[in-house]
Amino acid sequence: MKSFDPLKVYVSITFILLTSSCYYNKSLVYLQNRHFSENKATLVESKKTPYHLQPADILSVQIKSSAEKEVSGMFNISTQNLMVASPGTLFLEGYSIDASGKITLPILGELIVKDLTVEEAQQFIQLSANKYFNNAIVIVKLISFKVTVLGEVKSPGYYYVYNNQATALEALGMAGDLTNFGNRRNIKLLRQKDSGTEVILLDLTNPDLLKSEYFFLKPGDVLYVEPLKARSKRSNLELLSVVFAATTTAVLIFSYVNTKK
Repeated sequence: MKSFDPLKVYVSITFILLTSSCYYNKSLVYLQNRHFSENKATLVESKKTPYHLQPADILSVQIKSSAEKEVSGMFNISTQNLMVASPGTLFLEGYSIDASGKITLPILGELIVKDLTVEEAQQFIQLSANKYFNNAIVIVKLISFKVTVLGEVKSPGYYYVYNNQATALEALGMAGDLTNFGNRRNIKLLRQKDSGTEVILLDLTNPDLLKSEYFFLKPGDVLYVEPLKARSKRSNLELLSVVFAATTTAVLIFSYVNTKK
């Protein structure tokens, strides 16, 4: 019968811990590409597409005129209140696009803005405002750009984007980034379409994500971060750490006893 050799056990457990740690750390790294260099920037062409307004979007519309100062008071949500307003305030005071694609503005009446970009909607409303006001300036902002981040992130929830464009990485950043248990290779992006819900999987470790049209989010998108299958393996790793410490103690005791013989 072979005798128990604590030293061999010690070496074996050390090897297991080191290899498991290396694999685990590699799975946490975003946009892995050995061709990226600190000496030369790598250009990754993207498929960025402009967002086209849809029913249920909410717009902030301001019409400013130095010749007719009372005009500004007719249109809600000042820029000073926009950043601090609650979602409920934005909904009540903004201009919501109805099911037929129209918004209804004071004096200007009903205007169809569905399928226009924010810039195109601004130009369209400007043309209408020119018929009623002198030297008027129209400013249009999309204030319902909301994304939801769920799953293995530090601060799940929904977040408003005060920008016409946001990326998947920015949304995850707003949610405090992924936890160590978040699966960076299998993030679900859910996007509403007229015919239903579109689901696409994103791999944060693959730099080709930067080329994808889905790297850029749209209002209403939901990101769901799945937990790693290694969550249970992580628990096993912690158990191995305990065994490692116990084995180290056993080796020290064994060596001490041998020196006393």
